[in-house]
Amino acid sequence: MHYSLLALDLDGTLTNSQKQVTLRSRAAIGAALDLGVCVILASGRPVLGIAPLAYSLGLFGRNAYMLAYNGAQLISCETNTVVWERTVGLDAIERVFNFAKAKGLASLCYDGEGVITEMPDDPFVRKEAYNNGIPIKGVDTLFPMVKTPQPKVMIVGEPSLLIPARSELQLLLGDSADASFSEPCFMEITAKGVQKATSLDVLLSLLGEKRESLMVVGDGLNDIPMLAIAGLAVAMENSSLEVKEHAHTVTASNDDDGVALAIEKHILGRG
Repeated sequence: MHYSLLALDLDGTLTNSQKQVTLRSRAAIGAALDLGVCVILASGRPVLGIAPLAYSLGLFGRNAYMLAYNGAQLISCETNTVVWERTVGLDAIERVFNFAKAKGLASLCYDGEGVITEMPDDPFVRKEAYNNGIPIKGVDTLFPMVKTPQPKVMIVGEPSLLIPARSELQLLLGDSADASFSEPCFMEITAKGVQKATSLDVLLSLLGEKRESLMVVGDGLNDIPMLAIAGLAVAMENSSLEVKEHAHTVTASNDDDGVALAIEKHILGRG
């Protein structure tokens, strides 16, 4: 089977434990691009956290896309323009921030430079900033800093506190937004129905491609929907059992060139 589109999750998939992309993975992605494969970096990260990686991989000016904010924004690397976007309204954002404050949890959003939060010293806020390679700006009150609807806001914290809070928050949000997890410590709030699979379906339609032509590689719970629509779904060895159950095959871990091995085998025909 020929796969003309390749969607790659970033953290825990394309990047290793040091948040780096190995030379072997870089070479495999470059070879796939040279074959005409459309490469999509699909992440919960904001654009600020994806663009430097896309640039280092040579995706700008090529047949490639950035799928940011867990699917809320789709950006063409060839034209550097947003081709599709869904946002969370201000009323829902205010409810999210008030809910987090009542629970003693940290909430955050993004501006053009980095993370904005009322709790800049929270370890999970720091983890989010580190994952994206962006700075943190502490503010006294978060909601007044938000002037327009946002692709994504987050609540972060200890999984033992955060996971039970999701269903309560979802009831509060109703149909205005969805709350889901990228990691047990990261709850992401996006527009209703938005996920990585949503944006990938939009892209497939724009390009006139079918799901069967899509290869997806991922490791996280938020990757399950896009694994479910792929012609070939590849889970990382470091994925949970739940993620692996939604994959057609499992590659090596993110610290053992799992992405490179999958591309070499299924796209480049070397394995």
